[in-house]
Amino acid sequence: MPADARFPDDDALIARLPPGFRIGAATSAYQIEGAAAEDGRTASIWDTFCRVPGAVDNGDTGDTACDHYHRMPEDVALMADLALDTYRFSVSWPRVQPGGRGPANPKGLAFYDRLVDALLGRGISPWLTLYHWDLPQELQDAGGWPARDTAHRFADYAALVHDRLGDRVTHWTTLNEPFCSAVLGHVEGVHAPGGRSLADGVAAVHHLHLAHGLAARRLRADARRPLDLAVTHLLGTSAPAGDSPADREAARRADAFGFRCYLDPILRGGYPDDLVADLAAHGVEIPVRDGDLAAIATPIDTLGVNYYRSMRSSGSDEHGATADAQGRPITRGLPHGGLPVTGLGWEVMPHDLTALLLRIARDYPGTPMVVTENGAAYDDVPDADGYVDDRDRTAYLSAHLAAVARAREAGADVRGYLAWSLLDNFEWAYGYAQRFGLVRVDYPTRRRIPKRSARWLRDTALLVRGGA
Repeated sequence: MPADARFPDDDALIARLPPGFRIGAATSAYQIEGAAAEDGRTASIWDTFCRVPGAVDNGDTGDTACDHYHRMPEDVALMADLALDTYRFSVSWPRVQPGGRGPANPKGLAFYDRLVDALLGRGISPWLTLYHWDLPQELQDAGGWPARDTAHRFADYAALVHDRLGDRVTHWTTLNEPFCSAVLGHVEGVHAPGGRSLADGVAAVHHLHLAHGLAARRLRADARRPLDLAVTHLLGTSAPAGDSPADREAARRADAFGFRCYLDPILRGGYPDDLVADLAAHGVEIPVRDGDLAAIATPIDTLGVNYYRSMRSSGSDEHGATADAQGRPITRGLPHGGLPVTGLGWEVMPHDLTALLLRIARDYPGTPMVVTENGAAYDDVPDADGYVDDRDRTAYLSAHLAAVARAREAGADVRGYLAWSLLDNFEWAYGYAQRFGLVRVDYPTRRRIPKRSARWLRDTALLVRGGA
């Protein structure tokens, strides 16, 4: 099946989405803002990690990125031209609260003041994410997410932002993808801060959950108007690679640590028993204290679902061994095979998004959802004018939006779809080599050129809202 293949009923499914269904795009602060040392902003863990030799492709940094900090009015006008009704962005913690402690930085908050007003002036709903991985470096030096105090510092920071913007912003997301912050950053070492400790990663998971809960309580208590409170998780399904007991056990372990570990504490008030047992086999405990789980389970209004792909789980290594040198069982992720892939080699699996949304609806009933990130990097080839005829990305987005519509029609309460990403940007450890944007950014000039996929999303948004 080619990468730009589509199901014949995709267009009909999308056309049946209700007029109130949100269609928008997402970004994050470090990936687009630039202005890394302007107006009082201090360093984040990503500023530091980018300076580690070999940590980021080509030694790239977010120092300038897309220069959104200076080009924000142009970018908001672009969103309006694309008929987006929702823009999900993140606030830079070290820009708003340099060092992660103390009072707010007026110049930092003023930028987000202007952004929110510009969005509202164009009829675009601001969807604010408080944390998208840019922990102030000073807090990392004090222990980072493995340290419990960081959760309390986050709640203070959340209150500062809400105090300034809560009169206009309805949609508040506490955290983006705690799995990436905790596991990629503290266990696998491929994201900031580059740690490689399971114990630190598990502590980070719990303290990120606690940070969410404490901030949610503060925002609820301080709310001056109705708010929609969310948390966003990177999710997928985990199927066994084969029929062996080892593969089935590996799939269960992967599901416990990659899925239920993140949803159960928030939506069910506790960690899965099998996860606790799996970690104990590694000599690791989740550092839960009295009152933590009640705070973490503070009710949310929306679950943000970020989806890109899923893996199969194998209980053996490439040589057939089912245990490592310490006798612990092996869990290894494998591609499904035979599927089209993106420029990153990620398999294109819209059918799995449908299955994921239906699973959440079944296992956590009554949970409204929004797909807060979904998109693909491809090897874009611009023409002489910079335009990218990205039929592969357009087909990807169409297939995945149709997958959402398919899940809705089967009973999942999904209320919106936000494409990743509005702009080509700094893609973390991939630097600028991978482009996910609806809009091409010519990095030498920072010129913005909407791609075919951007025009498709505009036409689709107008169709759904009845404006086509």
